[in-house]
Amino acid sequence: MNELPMFTEASVPRLRRGVRLRFDQRRKAWVLLAPERVLLPDETAVAVLQRCDGNATVGAIVDDLCRAYDAERALIARDVRALLQDLAEKGVVGS
Repeated sequence: MNELPMFTEASVPRLRRGVRLRFDQRRKAWVLLAPERVLLPDETAVAVLQRCDGNATVGAIVDDLCRAYDAERALIARDVRALLQDLAEKGVVGS
């Protein structure tokens, strides 16, 4: 079994192979398409997932979200790392 990544400020998160974030017109909602399953991320998760492009570090994603939502960096950083860890456990995000 693959070891789960531990996300740090320097980690570069990306969607795993075969996983796509798409807007579903029928549902009028964002969906995370993974092999043999569909996840319905909430608005916060979508904001993070849209920034997981395989180029941006966790630190850059946190900074961008802080600017976009005018929020405290420590809180955003904690929430982003927790979300990424949860998505890694579901097998949809890697580092």
